[in-house]
Amino acid sequence: MLFARSGGELVTGSEGHWPGPLSAAVANLCQRLQPQVGPRTAAGFREVLRRLSAPLQVAVAGRIKSGKSTLVNALIGRRVAPTDVGECTRLVTRFQYGTVDRVEVVFTDGRKQVLPFDSSGTIPPELGVDISTVSHLEAYLTNAVLRDLTVIDTPGLGSLDAASVARTEQLLGAAAEAEPEVAESDDLDPVSRNAVAGAEAVLYVVTQGVRADDQQALAAFTAATASREAGPVNAIAVLNKADTVVADTVEGSGGDVWKAATLLAEKQALSLKPRVADVLPVIGLLAETSETGGFTSADADALRQLAQLDEASRMTMLMSADLFTAWDCPVSASVRSRLLEKLDLHGIAVALHALDAEPAITAGALRRTLLDSSGLAGVRGRIDAVFRARSDGIKAAAALASVTALAQASGDPGERQRVHDAIEVLLAKPEAHQLRLLEALTLVTSGAVDMPVDLTEEVIRVGSGGGVDAQLGLRGRPRQELEAYALERAGWWRSFASFGATPGQSRVAHVVHRAYFLLWQQVREGG
Repeated sequence: MLFARSGGELVTGSEGHWPGPLSAAVANLCQRLQPQVGPRTAAGFREVLRRLSAPLQVAVAGRIKSGKSTLVNALIGRRVAPTDVGECTRLVTRFQYGTVDRVEVVFTDGRKQVLPFDSSGTIPPELGVDISTVSHLEAYLTNAVLRDLTVIDTPGLGSLDAASVARTEQLLGAAAEAEPEVAESDDLDPVSRNAVAGAEAVLYVVTQGVRADDQQALAAFTAATASREAGPVNAIAVLNKADTVVADTVEGSGGDVWKAATLLAEKQALSLKPRVADVLPVIGLLAETSETGGFTSADADALRQLAQLDEASRMTMLMSADLFTAWDCPVSASVRSRLLEKLDLHGIAVALHALDAEPAITAGALRRTLLDSSGLAGVRGRIDAVFRARSDGIKAAAALASVTALAQASGDPGERQRVHDAIEVLLAKPEAHQLRLLEALTLVTSGAVDMPVDLTEEVIRVGSGGGVDAQLGLRGRPRQELEAYALERAGWWRSFASFGATPGQSRVAHVVHRAYFLLWQQVREGG
């Protein structure tokens, strides 16, 4: 089946084989080069092709107890990742689409052992095997969300378990440079490295304070087999447990918890900029409970009873978890404990407020209210806008980085030159310039090329996509204005590249100049 045209050549494949034209162009390059390189490099190209045709790989990472697994469950829409401390939380787990629900334990020697999910539908917290011999877990689910997105749940950074940290750091590329002997002894084997490599984007989970190791982990994030550092094209952060923010400590919140969390997330976005596209507040527990079927009609009935209590009792009970379960009221302490486990005090308060406004509200409508209050919709929206909508560019850029790394690792100078020349021919084509632009964006956001703040922001805007008017920073403006601005900025960046720029800045400037010129052509031609 005809799939895409790249440089006058037709790329064939099954329907949806490549995410888009950029991925198809890189795939075409690999296919054409395979007969011209040695067996080792050719094998690497086959792996690149496999990853290109696979769903986008998104790693969920963060510090220990930041609520990563809870958020994974909410995103998938099923409580499948264990959230309590156990063997599984010390392992990398890949959640992907499958026609039969199953868990595969992948051992370091390449063996696999199939396990069923436990009676509650989650991965068994204890695997019944020697965990030191386990590479990672593969969880297959008949889940529509996973058709175009593989979610990788990682052990937490900051864990006291050195082996768990090593697994996560291997995925993020954060080898402990200060302690090379530790990093080497805990390094993942080739089987495991192959399994967890290929994370092309990262959803980074923070809580109230962004710490130095959070920034270091994002700075060290790698995708595929070559360094693709975190940036606004392939990284989003979420402020989890937003309900724990003390509103009175955040200026401008007016005492509102969600407003306070939003303001804190905006502050964190500035701290992590330009490593991430955005920081969004979310209440993972509330999202998980309301999205995975954890909220039942019995829970709604219990909340309805609590809503009938006098205002003073309700206010007192909501002051702390201990008071909530110990206070004398018609709802049993065990039921109240269950509500706390599912909703926490903030979620309970949200539900009671909804019941006050509409006493006859149904359990289903109450669940939707809780879901709306969790912030999950905003996170999903950004995942769609930043990851899914850009998956072609993200995957193609990661694949091209892998091709480059494979060539550099080759011992044959002629082979390296053939691959290099083929990449340059590909990047010279207007339709592939987006790959060059993504490379420039990575250089700037990683700090490899130092640029003034205003120019850095301009490179990010132009390289992050979202439509011509968005790339030009002139949303909704008339065509003539877009055309004039694109041409003016193209000229400015060309001048900057030739006069006053460092060699690194000049390299980036030439790419941005061409990007503006192509945008000008696109506007002029009515694209």
